[in-house]
Amino acid sequence: MTHILLAEDDINLGQLLQTYLKTKGFEVSLAQNGKIAFEKFNKEQFDFCSFDVMMPEMDGFTLAKEIREIDKKIPILFLTAKSMKENKLEGFSIGADDYMTKPFQMEELLARINAILRRVVDNTNDKNKELSVGIIKYEPEFRILHLKDGEKKLTTKENQLLQLLVKNKNEILDRNATLRAIWGDDNYFNGRSMDVYIAKLRKTLKEDPSIEIMNVHGKGFKLIVKD
Repeated sequence: MTHILLAEDDINLGQLLQTYLKTKGFEVSLAQNGKIAFEKFNKEQFDFCSFDVMMPEMDGFTLAKEIREIDKKIPILFLTAKSMKENKLEGFSIGADDYMTKPFQMEELLARINAILRRVVDNTNDKNKELSVGIIKYEPEFRILHLKDGEKKLTTKENQLLQLLVKNKNEILDRNATLRAIWGDDNYFNGRSMDVYIAKLRKTLKEDPSIEIMNVHGKGFKLIVKD
């Protein structure tokens, strides 16, 4: 079942959209502002995002930027009362897959969501299934790496870090965005803590010489898996 993160500050509209999409077979988590939506995104697994642009605490554009730092592929659809060309261009520049202006027909929303999902090459529904990091098998749902010497159970934060690295394989994973996603704050002390976990992951994955977690100065990390 496709899991949608829906961020909408209009309570009535949000509940209406949630109910409609559930009747169409989707699992829908509703957040009433961008801050709550970002917290939900970092605690649960989602396949699709639909964000209102004008929201308290954190607007839809800022929310999308934060999410794009840690997930380059998840589909994002903006829903907004704004119709100015500049706003649409900003939405697409952030990485939106589509943009709908209120008011709209529910049937059109459903059609656009399905169209976007069909275009997604990387089937995000498979994210919790067994993956491979080089020659190492990885089960993120159970926090398990299958190493030569047996199964390695990852801590929660190790698993969250490795999931983000794998999801953004061979691309830069932004340091501050990762800290906010996993630790909730990008302060100095959390940064030192994350460096310790990165070092632990490097040690755990060293049995495969094709794997490297590289520091990208001033930006973050990159998981490189050589062919």
